[in-house]
Amino acid sequence: MERGLKSADHRDGTAYTGWTGIAVLYLHLYDVFGDPAYLQMAHSYVKQSLNCLSKRSITFLCGDAGPLAVAAVVYHKMSNEKQAEDCITRLIHLNKVDPHAPNEMLYGRVSPAMLHSLVKPSVNYVCQLKFPSGNYPPCVGDTRDLLVHWCHGAPGVIYMLLQAYKVFKEEQYLNDAYQCADVIWQHGLLKKGYGLCHGTAGNAYSFLALYNVTQDTKYLYRACKFAEWCLDYGDHGCRTPDTPFSLFEGMAGTIYFLADLLVPSKARFPAFEL
Repeated sequence: MERGLKSADHRDGTAYTGWTGIAVLYLHLYDVFGDPAYLQMAHSYVKQSLNCLSKRSITFLCGDAGPLAVAAVVYHKMSNEKQAEDCITRLIHLNKVDPHAPNEMLYGRVSPAMLHSLVKPSVNYVCQLKFPSGNYPPCVGDTRDLLVHWCHGAPGVIYMLLQAYKVFKEEQYLNDAYQCADVIWQHGLLKKGYGLCHGTAGNAYSFLALYNVTQDTKYLYRACKFAEWCLDYGDHGCRTPDTPFSLFEGMAGTIYFLADLLVPSKARFPAFEL
């Protein structure tokens, strides 16, 4: 991966395909293994990402929020509170750049301001979009039961279902999550690649998430089988992504998932928690 990054776009500082994503990977490796060398690597990549701010897009994955948020975490872990606070201040002011950005995760600002009374009806609305197969549409109004990705389909919805189950204690949410997992087990080995967004490593996280909630080893087994597939990197005739060494499209995402597989009780998805 490090060799491949030598040819990466030096202007891409994003979390999705650029230097911030690589910083997130090393930050995660530091959290899992505790080796200070990984924190130093995260620091070097996040500094590179801060030199690539677009000053246009505020989104976490594809804009300036990602580099600033990750930099704040890295500086905090390095006990450099002044620089961490500076990044946080700049992050807060991003809302003035594009106050009309949508409140969604992939391309928006993920506003936490939704009223609690709206959450459960919103979850239930998504649930009723489910196809008979157990999969979910890529977006509202799309009737094609085709995509099984974290970004489009059951692998992303399963996180919502598990969180709803933990908060509202309703078995139907867990049952729907089981159905998502079965869809992913049947259709989740993707020829699009090994990354997190629309690749096998991202799909495998659904099994770790379900294992952490249920402690059912069947799902840990399924995560391991998907990991075996990922470890045969390049042997499946998969399409080479545009950014083959990035976090969300490429090899960095595979490494991130494999690190979590070693410690499944700490498994998390990079866009959900830093």
